[in-house]
Amino acid sequence: MSEAAPRPIDRHLFAGFLRRHRGAAVAVAGWSLLEAVPALASGLLVAAALDRGFLAERPAEGFFWIGLLGAAMVFRALMTRTLTPWLGRIVEPLRDDLVTAVAAGAVQRAAAGARDTAGAGVARLTVQVETVRSLVSALLRSARQLGVSLLMAFVGLAALSAPVAALTLPPVLLTLLLCVPRLRVLARRQRRQLRAEERLTGVAGETFDGIRDVVACGARDRVADELSARITDHRDAVRAVARTASANTLLVSLGSHLPLLVLLLSAPRLLDSGALSVGELLGATSYLVSGVAPALRSLVAVLGSWGVQLATVLSQLSRSTREARPGPPGGQGPALPPRTRRPPRTPQTPRTPLTPLTPSSPDLSLVNVVYAYGPGAAPVIDGLSLDIPAGSHLTVVGPSGAGKSTLTTLLAGLAGPDSGRLTLGGVPATEVDRAWLHRAVTLIPQEAYVFTGTVRDNLRYLRPQARDTDILASATAVGARTLVDRLGGLDAPVGLDGPPLSSGERQLVALARAHLSPASIVLLDEACCHLDPAAEERAERAFADRGTTLVVVAHRISSALRAPRVLVLDGERTAVGTPAQLLDSSPLYADLVGHWVSAGAP
Repeated sequence: MSEAAPRPIDRHLFAGFLRRHRGAAVAVAGWSLLEAVPALASGLLVAAALDRGFLAERPAEGFFWIGLLGAAMVFRALMTRTLTPWLGRIVEPLRDDLVTAVAAGAVQRAAAGARDTAGAGVARLTVQVETVRSLVSALLRSARQLGVSLLMAFVGLAALSAPVAALTLPPVLLTLLLCVPRLRVLARRQRRQLRAEERLTGVAGETFDGIRDVVACGARDRVADELSARITDHRDAVRAVARTASANTLLVSLGSHLPLLVLLLSAPRLLDSGALSVGELLGATSYLVSGVAPALRSLVAVLGSWGVQLATVLSQLSRSTREARPGPPGGQGPALPPRTRRPPRTPQTPRTPLTPLTPSSPDLSLVNVVYAYGPGAAPVIDGLSLDIPAGSHLTVVGPSGAGKSTLTTLLAGLAGPDSGRLTLGGVPATEVDRAWLHRAVTLIPQEAYVFTGTVRDNLRYLRPQARDTDILASATAVGARTLVDRLGGLDAPVGLDGPPLSSGERQLVALARAHLSPASIVLLDEACCHLDPAAEERAERAFADRGTTLVVVAHRISSALRAPRVLVLDGERTAVGTPAQLLDSSPLYADLVGHWVSAGAP
């Protein structure tokens, strides 16, 4: 029987959670009522102190009632202290349930072949879940207390004087009825603000990261217009949130002061008719001034800030638990100008053999390969045909967002094409033995990983039985030997137990690890971007001299100038050839080379 899909994180999750932790919820409700005793009794005790004590010329009895009010305050502090551990019994299990739901959603999306990023999953499991935990904890402490205090204040007011309660309750109820839908509006506008902020941050980051490509492609005006539009959207969203919040503040301010105004206007008639005593008037005023008004203002403010934030984050988490097919991985530059979308292609149904196949050679071949990030999206790789013979060296160039990193993902077997044919050693990628693939193919991304352990542990991670002489030979080949010696040799600690490493040093560790590995296909996805040009050239030549099938996503155009073959990814103008051939056949390649030379190559 297949496992049920993870439920979205929404009110149903909270309802199920409360059912499972009914005891803690009942205890919190009970202790909250006891905690609100001063809010219930304050006006009654003030009225008794005046009517039965001071105004009746019995000061001792007046002080007695005032003393009871003080004792009620002490009692409230004791109840708050007793209540706090019970709040923890709700908040911490809720966090565990959220982690379980998010993790289950991530696993099932991965099992279903969804294209997701590890960074998004980590953010959901850390930042967003912890945000929910903090907000729920804050709301249980504040909103719970304010809401119960507001309710008990009106119960006390009704017990003190039913006519006063009948006069003052309608304005408060009207305020709450008007605020609830406005809080929903505020939540929607805050979500719009968050989305606008995400889009602005994404476009700005892509623009600045790919500024060289923007200039080379002559796309400055288009990118500037897009960035300006995102800024305008974000400005409008922020203003909409501010207008809604300001209107809510004004509404609550009027609603909190109107009951007191109604009481003061009605007080002479109520006093003259005997429906209200002086003590009861002061007690009712105490309820409204110290209980109802501040509780109403604070409750709406808390719900309008923490409550809206909680709803927004839960909405994000809820979407994450639904099966999705997210967009391309981060780090890509500004989008290319829109191309005419081709009619949808019918994806091939991969044939799953009974026995996985082992390729006979490390050559790669792509025939009409199409790959898109989501149904209906414009393909990132569209109809690409390419042969990469075993032991050859290919450099890939093109504007940011053209699909260079996506190509390495396909070649590494981390994703399959939507249509077309991708083979390794003549074997379809979907039928290749995974164990062979993991040994034969090594992908080094731009952000290199250094594990906590020794230098030796890091360098022989992909070849655990490697001898020290082989480890040092690979380190020397890629230019990492000086780093190894500076750290203190192969036994030196790195990672959390060692000294901090720069981005370039981390890349040298990753390059030496890949060079030592048994991989016959090496994919360098801007893996030398933090090295200087000379170190980058040394590392690339080390892999080329090794006889490896080498694919390099170029960070500098110099990588293409020294490569035997170059692939220019440029949409429908994609071209492949020698550097000399591409200078005549690819305008984009010629522009990139010209821009690099005119800027003064280091």
